[in-house]
Amino acid sequence: MARTTDRAQRGGHAGVSIEDVAAAAGVSTATVSRAVRGLPKVSPATREKILAVAENLGYVASSSASGLATGRTRTIGVLAPFVSRWFFSKAIEGADRELHARQYNLSLFNLGGHGSNRERLFSKTMVYKQIDALLVLCMALTHEEIEHLQKIDIPLVVVGGHVEECPYIGIDDYAAAATAVRHLIDLGHKDIALLHGDDETDLNFDVPRVRIRAFHEMMAEARLVVRPEWDELGDFTVRSGQDAFNRLWNRPGPKPTAIFCASDEMAMGVIFEASRLGVRVPEDLSVIGIDDHDFSDAMGLTTVGQRPDEQAELGTKMLLDELDGAPGAVRSTVAPHRLIVRRTTAPPPSGGPLA
Repeated sequence: MARTTDRAQRGGHAGVSIEDVAAAAGVSTATVSRAVRGLPKVSPATREKILAVAENLGYVASSSASGLATGRTRTIGVLAPFVSRWFFSKAIEGADRELHARQYNLSLFNLGGHGSNRERLFSKTMVYKQIDALLVLCMALTHEEIEHLQKIDIPLVVVGGHVEECPYIGIDDYAAAATAVRHLIDLGHKDIALLHGDDETDLNFDVPRVRIRAFHEMMAEARLVVRPEWDELGDFTVRSGQDAFNRLWNRPGPKPTAIFCASDEMAMGVIFEASRLGVRVPEDLSVIGIDDHDFSDAMGLTTVGQRPDEQAELGTKMLLDELDGAPGAVRSTVAPHRLIVRRTTAPPPSGGPLA
């Protein structure tokens, strides 16, 4: 009698699991997964045998029995910790653009900013919904999650930063941050504050600490002092930029002449609060960010730009090419970035830092 497991519900039929099919056919679960989804690297004879066994056991790998012929749902999953923030909404837009062109559907898995739903998501939802591949936006995956995805043989790529064991697409975050800091130093700034992000909500694993390291190393290279009291923490939102600026400006002692912000949204918050408190940008304070947010041009924000929509579009194309049998289609790729000088950076005030 067939065993019933969590993955038995994958086909939603008769309590038959992918392991049951693999055992009966004498192959691995990964081979079963590839065979029923029409993926390459399965011989015609093996595929025919697996499909026959699956049919005899009543295992259906897609939402309808007719899907067994190809095993494809023509649906790509997109996993995001947020959907409301700029990077993620632009990335989803880029993924959807490629999927629409190739007549695929997008299934969005939104963690809502926290990892509390991850266990349920990886153990059930992704399997039940029968996605053909997975695009992960700015999130670290645990070793166990990667193993799970590899076991059911779902191609995946991470967009927005480096993840061990996974192919990824993103800018060189160290070089991008170094470019921003170097721009301030080249303008003559010596008193530079840092507003960086955190990764406590699985937002961005590797990216925050890489940008922090670039700031410190560029300052050291220029033989400039890093003041601990000018190190501020945000969460990549406008609100956190406002709060950080208020903390910085309300603290006794000299003030920086420039702030390197690890995202444009935090930089916007700094500019809003500076204006409210009568601090002129860039006459009194230069501000630079990273991203080239849609509002950055209108605000005149100097930034290091990237294109998350193009990164996600490329990642999606790689996944679809892999599903179509293109060898080596999914691979790690460094996306371009560029310095965009606008109105929020200038040489420091001649009188030095504000007291």
